[in-house]
Amino acid sequence: MIDNLSDREKLILTRLADEPNVSVSTLGRDLGVSEVTIRTDLKSLAAKGHITRTHGGATPAFHKHILERQQAKTEEKNRIAKAAAELVQDGDTIMVLSGTTTALLPKYLLGKGFIRVVTDSTLLLPYVRMNPNLSLTVLGGEFRSSTESFVGPAALEMVKRFNVNYAFIGTDGFSIEKGLTTHLVEVAELVRAMTGQATKTVLMSDSSKYGRAGFATIMPLAAVDILITDSYLDPETQARIREQNLEIVTV
Repeated sequence: MIDNLSDREKLILTRLADEPNVSVSTLGRDLGVSEVTIRTDLKSLAAKGHITRTHGGATPAFHKHILERQQAKTEEKNRIAKAAAELVQDGDTIMVLSGTTTALLPKYLLGKGFIRVVTDSTLLLPYVRMNPNLSLTVLGGEFRSSTESFVGPAALEMVKRFNVNYAFIGTDGFSIEKGLTTHLVEVAELVRAMTGQATKTVLMSDSSKYGRAGFATIMPLAAVDILITDSYLDPETQARIREQNLEIVTV
């Protein structure tokens, strides 16, 4: 994930997302470093799986939308993911919805006992690879590069095969009035399927998502058992949310 990159590497990724054909010499000039330094950074980014090298340059390995979301609210997302991981006990089976916040959850499962993870997301893979105690099942379906996830009828059918302790989900926007929402109808369908197979549903979302409304409604806020968010969510809003009979964890 992007949180293991230097500031210059993040700048290079952002530039490549905006201008895939930018040259090494141009990057070096604009960032004030030598071409040798840029090539070293590109080699590092390629080794970490963030870019694909091309003749004379590189292209991002991820959709521009993913890169933008990974670089937003990074501290808050990591705190939320760490708090979510603290809910997981040895031997649990969990579902993790695609998203740049939820994808960080496995990062904080290192050191726990055996855990089964079911997900539609490819963003979890770097953390699963380095943790032998995680057993990963990736849902099949149609791949969406803008979300690094699998969706569609095949994914929905596969979800029904599993029963889990927790479903960790994200959202494009949430509020008491509108509930949980997303910009993609197919994501709404998958979230509902996941939560239907879980004992508890945990919403992982930074406070900037509160008050926003995506195109498709997922479910009422009261359908969530636990909300993990950052401490910037004001106390009055927190009190109103608790009236929906869900627990709030602020980090």
